[in-house]
Amino acid sequence: MRKILVGITGASGVIYGVRLLEELKSLDVEVHLVLSNNAKNILVYETSRSPVDIESLAHSVYSNNDLSAPPSSGSYSIDAMVVVPCSLKTLSAIANGYCDTLISRAAVCCLKEKKKLILVVRETPLDLSTIENMRKAYLNGAVILPASPGFYHKPESIDDLVTFIVGKIMDQLGLHHSLYKTWGT
Repeated sequence: MRKILVGITGASGVIYGVRLLEELKSLDVEVHLVLSNNAKNILVYETSRSPVDIESLAHSVYSNNDLSAPPSSGSYSIDAMVVVPCSLKTLSAIANGYCDTLISRAAVCCLKEKKKLILVVRETPLDLSTIENMRKAYLNGAVILPASPGFYHKPESIDDLVTFIVGKIMDQLGLHHSLYKTWGT
C-alpha cells in the first residue's frame, strides 16, 4: 500500500486538496494529512466542508504546529508528499529550508531523503521572489505543479478544471486514474 502525506495550506484553492483526498481514499493508498490553521479557515470560506469532514478522508491527521509528529523526521516512512494548494509562504519556507511548521519540515525531509515532493502552487501573477523560490525548490528535487488547468479535455464545469489538476497530481504520484482524457484521445 502506498503511503502519501498531504499538506493543505492557506492558499485559495483548497478544493484541489479536498478533491485529491477524495480520489486517494478511493484507491489503495494510506493517506496522512496536515491542515494548516489558515487552510481550515479557507476551507470553511471556499467550500461547504468542515475541517472535521476533510480530516475523515485521511488515515492519520497531524497538527501543523506539532514539530514532534512523525512526519517531522526523515525516518518517517512515506512514498510521497503533496502540498496542495501550496501557499507562497510555505513555498518560501520549503525553498529556503525554514522548518517552522510540520508541513514545511516534512517537505524538507522529503527533499533531503530524495522522496517525491509535489508543490501545487496556486497564485498569479508571479513576482520574481516566487519564481526564484520555485526554482530553488525545483533544483532541490521538488515537482512544481502550478494549479493551471488545461482545456484540451473540453471542461464543462469548475469541477472538471479541479479534477484535471488532481489528475496531473495523480500522474506525478504514478497512480492510475481516469480523471481526464489525455491529449489526442
